[in-house]
Amino acid sequence: MSGPRPRGTHRLTAGRGLLFGGDYNPEQWPEEVWAEDAALMRDAGVNLVTVGVFSWARLEPEPGARDFGWLDRVMDLMAGAGIAVDLATPTASPPPWLGHLRPETLPLDASGHRLWYGSRNQFCPSSPVYRERALGIVRDLAARYAGHPALALWHVGNEYGQVCHCDVSAQAFRDWLERRYGGLDALNAAWGTTFWSQRYSGWAEILPPRRAPYLVNPTQSLDWWRFCSDALLDHFRAERDVLRERTPDVPVTTNFMGLFKPVDAWRWAAEEDVVSNDCYPDPGDPLAPARTALVHDLMRGLAGGRPWLLMEQAAGAVNWRPHNLPKPPGQLRLESLQALARGADGLCYFQWRASRFGAERFHSAMVPHAGPDTRLHREVRAHGRELRGLGEVAGQPVPARVALVFGWENWWALEEPGRPSDRLRADEQALAYYLPLWERGVSVDVVPPDAELGGYALVVVPNLFLVADRDAAALTAYVRGGGVLVVGPFSGVVDPDGHVRAGRFPAPLRAALGASGEEWLPAAGEAGCRWRDGGGAFTARTWTELMTAEGAEPVAEFTGGDLAGRPAVLRHRAGGGTAWYVATLPEPAALAEVMARALADAGVRGEVAELPAGVEAVRRGEVLFLLNHGTATARVDPGGRCEDLLTGAVADGPVTLPPRAVAALRRRT
Repeated sequence: MSGPRPRGTHRLTAGRGLLFGGDYNPEQWPEEVWAEDAALMRDAGVNLVTVGVFSWARLEPEPGARDFGWLDRVMDLMAGAGIAVDLATPTASPPPWLGHLRPETLPLDASGHRLWYGSRNQFCPSSPVYRERALGIVRDLAARYAGHPALALWHVGNEYGQVCHCDVSAQAFRDWLERRYGGLDALNAAWGTTFWSQRYSGWAEILPPRRAPYLVNPTQSLDWWRFCSDALLDHFRAERDVLRERTPDVPVTTNFMGLFKPVDAWRWAAEEDVVSNDCYPDPGDPLAPARTALVHDLMRGLAGGRPWLLMEQAAGAVNWRPHNLPKPPGQLRLESLQALARGADGLCYFQWRASRFGAERFHSAMVPHAGPDTRLHREVRAHGRELRGLGEVAGQPVPARVALVFGWENWWALEEPGRPSDRLRADEQALAYYLPLWERGVSVDVVPPDAELGGYALVVVPNLFLVADRDAAALTAYVRGGGVLVVGPFSGVVDPDGHVRAGRFPAPLRAALGASGEEWLPAAGEAGCRWRDGGGAFTARTWTELMTAEGAEPVAEFTGGDLAGRPAVLRHRAGGGTAWYVATLPEPAALAEVMARALADAGVRGEVAELPAGVEAVRRGEVLFLLNHGTATARVDPGGRCEDLLTGAVADGPVTLPPRAVAALRRRT
């Protein structure tokens, strides 16, 4: 993987230990509340707050005006309280006057409809007027607060993802395409414009994929995804460079949103000093613990294995789901410590004090509407205090011998309309293959398709519909060199232009897998399967493939219909390694069996010998974290005499974990 990697959190945690805090929006409150906020923060152990994310209209109340006085007082107050500030550039939400005076800065959707101010994110990423105004306020912020004792981190924008289809964006798209392809002949070849009479004879003819009578060109759409991510990244870089020029020693970040489709986080992370993420698990989702762990492992992967920051999480219920379930007592602590266990050095919330007005007035906060004398705020204070006892974890790695491959370009290409089935999704495939590893307490690094794989015993590829030749060759070499590879269905199908690879699939991985296919066969219902070694029957769903073994051993086969007796799961010895191919979507227990056999091939075991259902086990540095996400009390044997850093208790045998309990165990002799 080329390019620089994030430098980690060490400059933030040095002298502070683990970071704890949240978004602070003092502009929403009378100044007499600010002193109370500072006192409550000190009592709760808060040592980092994010300030100014949505303050552009307050900082620049009219074009060219500046009102920094209130922010000066907030920065000084935080410095006096010993609280570091993650100071945001407020460019995610331009003031109404900008959209009113210069409506061309407002985005257009794919149907050409203007998206107006009155919410947030109302900007065109390619607008030079927006860029000029945004960089103006950023320059002044950097000049004013360079050297301020509270300033510890810059937070550029917020949750990037805005897309615009206007004429300015169209020209920027053409410029991007010309840089990518060099000429129209190359573009026409890559886009396959002989199909449906789409050949372009001039750059001016090319448009974003706007609303059309029927399906748009999938390669045009794929390039549009690439462009939109790059256009936002270009703006991030512009703000970042202004900040670095004035404050070269202050790290810069922006907050990701986990598995968020519009932004290729692998490209973005290389441009940051610190990786940070916003994470809001759904209390009603039974898979939320594993889904969240996958996202945390992704953040650690984006950070190149270094620590990262959980920039936002909810203390209780959110306000943006149709039905917002609250978090039960202990859940905020459990979820926060889960992030810590998986590499986070900072645990922050949205937000410090609940808003009385605006669109997020029913979003939970560290200080709820009912005030500090509440169960929720007491939990916040207790959690902040206990984090001081876990300071030795800061900066420590999470060692993993298993890698899971996930790439944004593959995600974009896989989910274009006009494919055999819209029920095969990249993010859900990733979770399906990650889940049995999580259940066994096997640590996983999430890596891009072009990652260096030599340090891993097992590489899992849930889906790689789009694969470059060099990446397919690297996977093949990995297996021949002694690695164990697991590949999920509908992989190796198209090249980076989205063109289907001719011949039997998965063409570029055929030699490594020792098998090939001739038809993709979405299933009308469940498909019956059985293990060939007498392991019993199981069902699969949604997807099947007509496969032929070419040296691979069929481990499981379909049992009914036109595919009866044909391979469903194959295992192939290639060189010094082993490759598995799964030609369907097995039921969870069957996929867990595939992964168990692959783990055995790789000689990889979980952190503990036996892990009860619902209990998560992950090691960070010398500390083994056990987290009970289940509804029943569990007993886990860590395999030796251990001290719990959270309680000070020493156990020489199984540890008892009530529901939502956590143990942070360090081995003692």
